[in-house]
Amino acid sequence: MSNDQQQDLAERVSEPIVPPQVAKDIGVLEQQFIRAEVEQLRQSIVSFRPLFEKRAKIVSHPEVQTNFWIRVLSNAPGEIDEYITSSDAAILGSSLSNLTVERFEVNEKGEGEPRSVRFTFEFNTGETNPFFEDKKLVKDFYWRKQILTTPSGKKSTWDGLVSEPVRINWKKDMDVTKGLLDATCDLYEAEKKGGDRKELPEFKKLIEKLAVIEAIDEEEEEEDDDPMGGSSGQSFFNFFGYRGGDVTAEQSAAATKEENEKLEKILKGENVEDDEADDDEDVDDDFDQIESFPDGPELANALADDLWPNALKYYVQSFDDTPDFDFDELDDEDEEDEEDESHPRKKTKV
Repeated sequence: MSNDQQQDLAERVSEPIVPPQVAKDIGVLEQQFIRAEVEQLRQSIVSFRPLFEKRAKIVSHPEVQTNFWIRVLSNAPGEIDEYITSSDAAILGSSLSNLTVERFEVNEKGEGEPRSVRFTFEFNTGETNPFFEDKKLVKDFYWRKQILTTPSGKKSTWDGLVSEPVRINWKKDMDVTKGLLDATCDLYEAEKKGGDRKELPEFKKLIEKLAVIEAIDEEEEEEDDDPMGGSSGQSFFNFFGYRGGDVTAEQSAAATKEENEKLEKILKGENVEDDEADDDEDVDDDFDQIESFPDGPELANALADDLWPNALKYYVQSFDDTPDFDFDELDDEDEEDEEDESHPRKKTKV
């Protein structure tokens, strides 16, 4: 390639912006792709439900049920495994008895929001679970859309998963979230009683708790030189504290209706005012300050889209792979920890 050709190519690929009309056409087409993908997901949910019911019958076999989900999690992909600390692995490995994932807003006719998802974790109770009292923990994620007005008067659209925090009734000195989940639940319950969130004492307590946890995590990361350790620094059980935002079903329905009407007008060739805010124009939101598990949507999607549908594959693989540890070894580590708790135990697979 000659110097002139190289210069011409460099100029062409370094054009400052996408042409406005092309950008608009791309945006419209992207919305159509999303519509098609959501409809495809909606219909697949109805098709797969009978198969998951058959799988549940297989898993209920006495020789399978006791360790099915433990084996599945032991082969979980990195997108899930990175959130499971050694303490989490001890809890899940000894107490988890079942896991169910449901697209609960889709009915038998295939109608409803397919991106909303419910996770039901079932655990042993009593002496077989020395960590907490709960037999079942249910975490619902709702897909919501919201249209906000920016300071400049433009509109900013947000969509994603929102949820209510779920409290865990920990036994004495067994809270692996170090009080963060309780602080998240305390603020949420205080908000429901009314008042400005930022003026609530629970808001300040949660901010302080997050700062303490962050400092502890940074210190432990410096001490732990294990290259196989998780990168999140978060307990898996903080997942139950994820909130995402305050968007009601009514607000979401209104925003969806407004967006759909706008898209239909564009597809008909009607002129529609461009009132979308620039990407760099933020809307004031204090959720970034109080979110105890920012990666909640990523973990939820990994569990729902990968681990759940591929559970049989991960279960079978667990018999082929060399396990990272055995439970006798874990018991020995627990005894050592009782003698010396000066350093956190390194990451261990479930």
